[in-house]
Amino acid sequence: MGVDNPLGENVLTTSLDALVNWSRKSSIWPMTFGLACCAIEMMAAGASHNDLDRFGIIFRASPRQSDCIIIAGTVTKKMLPVIRTVYEQMPEPKWVIAMGACACSGGIFDTYSVVQGIDEALPVDVYIPGCPPRPEALLFGLMKLQDKIMKERNSFGSSIGLGERYIPEAA
Repeated sequence: MGVDNPLGENVLTTSLDALVNWSRKSSIWPMTFGLACCAIEMMAAGASHNDLDRFGIIFRASPRQSDCIIIAGTVTKKMLPVIRTVYEQMPEPKWVIAMGACACSGGIFDTYSVVQGIDEALPVDVYIPGCPPRPEALLFGLMKLQDKIMKERNSFGSSIGLGERYIPEAA
C-alpha cells in the first residue's frame, strides 16, 4: 500500500529557485576593488591558507565576468565615479561587499574628500567591519552573502523577464 517509487533511487526533485541559487552561491566571482590596506587582507583570504577556491569563489579582474564587487578600503570622491562605472558594467544579479571601516563608514577619515560609506553610492549587501578586517572576517562575510543568495526568490525568472526578483530583508 502507499506510493511506490516510480522515479527510482537516482532522481532528485527540487525547485528551480533552489537549483539556480545553489549554483550562484557556489560560484561567486568577486571583482576585486582594493583601495587601501584592506586589499592586503583580501589577497590573504584568496591565498593558500584561507583558500576561497574551495567555496567556488574565484577573484576576477573584469567586471564583465564578476557578479560581486568587494570594496576594500578608503573610497575617495575622486574614485567614486570609477567604482560606479565598474558596478554598472557587471551583469545582473550582482552583489556588493563593503570591507573595512573605511568602506563601511569612512573610517577615521572624516574629510571633504572621503566618501562616508560606499552605501551612499551602491546598494551594499554585506558589511565587514574592522580596520583592517582579518581574512577570516571576509570569509565569514562571503558565507553570509551565500546565505542571502540562497534566500532569494524568482532570481532566474527575473533575469529572463518574468516578474521581479524577491530579496528578503535581513533578519
